[in-house]
Amino acid sequence: MGNGSSIIEAGLAQDEVLRILIADDNDSDRLILQTIVRKEGHRVYTARDGQEAIDIFKEESPDLVLLDALMPNVDGFEAARTIKELSGDNLVPIIFLTSLRDATSLADCLAAGGLDFLSKPYNRIILQAKIKAFASMRRLHETVQKQRDEISLHNDRLIHEQEVAKQVFDNIAHPGCINAPNIKYLLSPMAVFNGDLVLASRKPSGGMYVFLGDFTGHGLPAAIGAMPVSEIFYGMAQKGFSLQDILREINKKLKRILPVGVFCCACMVDLSFRKRSAEIWVGGLPDILIYRKEMHKVENISSRHLPLGVVDNDRFKTDSTLIQLTKGDRIMLWSDGIIEASNMEGEMFGEERVMEVILSTDDPDKIFSNIEKAVEHHAGRGEQDDDYTMVEVIMVNEEDMGDYFGEGGVSYMAGGPKDWSMTYELRPQTLREFNPLPLITHLLMEVPGLRPHSGKIYTILSELYSNALEHGVLNLHSELKASADGFARYYLERTEKLASLDAGFVRFKIDHLPVKDGGVLTIVVEDTGPGFDFKQNDTAQHRTEGYSGRGIPLINTMCRSVRYLGEGNQVEVVFDWHVDV
Repeated sequence: MGNGSSIIEAGLAQDEVLRILIADDNDSDRLILQTIVRKEGHRVYTARDGQEAIDIFKEESPDLVLLDALMPNVDGFEAARTIKELSGDNLVPIIFLTSLRDATSLADCLAAGGLDFLSKPYNRIILQAKIKAFASMRRLHETVQKQRDEISLHNDRLIHEQEVAKQVFDNIAHPGCINAPNIKYLLSPMAVFNGDLVLASRKPSGGMYVFLGDFTGHGLPAAIGAMPVSEIFYGMAQKGFSLQDILREINKKLKRILPVGVFCCACMVDLSFRKRSAEIWVGGLPDILIYRKEMHKVENISSRHLPLGVVDNDRFKTDSTLIQLTKGDRIMLWSDGIIEASNMEGEMFGEERVMEVILSTDDPDKIFSNIEKAVEHHAGRGEQDDDYTMVEVIMVNEEDMGDYFGEGGVSYMAGGPKDWSMTYELRPQTLREFNPLPLITHLLMEVPGLRPHSGKIYTILSELYSNALEHGVLNLHSELKASADGFARYYLERTEKLASLDAGFVRFKIDHLPVKDGGVLTIVVEDTGPGFDFKQNDTAQHRTEGYSGRGIPLINTMCRSVRYLGEGNQVEVVFDWHVDV
């Protein structure tokens, strides 16, 4: 048995030197092969039978084996199978040395694990060529193995990072009432991240918003857009913004941040438990189905709008469909992954099968699970080719919701200041440079349930502030606005007086008193102007034509009362409001 201690240098680089095991029971044949291989510069190990070859392989782990097929003790076929097993994932080429000529015997060599065979008598040139070829094959295999391990390691790291990111994403995307007792949902992503998005939030008025979005693509790239959508949806929903306002803001954001060709097909439902109604907007998703429990019938609402993020807000449409519901009625929402789920023959599940499942289900509480089972049965166990998302929203009595407002949530009359008063005085420098109306309006909108009345409140504040500043502090006269020319002179004089203002103030005194399902908002605006004899001037005589005089009559239509105090330089309005349910 040779130990390879004497290697004849043949100009090979260190990484080109192979350790080669030669197993042959014929001494002369073994010596010939050993001489040829050593002259090529490789390290040689020799064995006289199959068992000796196996022992050397276990100890030295050679790179290539030249193995005689017919040997005593353990023959070459058995030795080849054992060596193949010992080598595991490593590629150890086995070249059979044989004098066999029939096809069956040669096939047996390959079946035992050999990659090639060398016929006796040995040809030096052919042997050298085979060694070089298998050396190249071995190096390629090692490279592939290394790249495989690197890819596997990188993939494990990526999956771990995505799982951590998904936990963060889920905490951001689902702080609302997605687990409310009247909602069932299925989110089945084809990757760690989901290109579909389901959001739900109670409104300050006591109702509920539900949003389903389906971004183009799958996985992390598709889920990126879900972060700003979630932030906008929950931030605006909890402050009482309308369905239209929320959709416009989401569309504006997505149009700005998403690349061309990426958008969000979506639908949004504004559910009112007290009015027993639902306002529904659909853009690019399959038909929304309305299941009528009493009649056991289904109605559909088709998409009439482009997806979110496609057009600018000046062309974005928010008109919706308003439907009346009874207790137990269901609204079914889904992404196209449900409708387009395909079986092995490429046949889609389709809307007809959805309708069949719904109409064949006697117990409405089982509709959702029956559709889920039907889709799973249709698609089978094949690889999922899209994100599957489905939502069922049930009309219930508000008291059936109990105190459920989502994890850490609160009722529609909680979560903000309710019983309070404040005084806010604006002095000359502020009056010259600052418009206080957005700040005051924003402060008032923190009152739970008050936001749906923001338009009226802004109008009231605007009229009162304009009158206090222009007719009070600046002492401008409305008669100037009797004509178009006078209107222009009025605002020129306003600009000049405001620029030189160095005395006076406008003071807001605001008081809010909560009542059942609403509140009483009292606003007193006082200025340092001369006032007027309001006892001799009925406010009903304010002008309602031309360019002035319409503000106070308008406020009168909105408020419980409007009255003047002091010298006529204070005005008090009382605004009663109730939640918009």
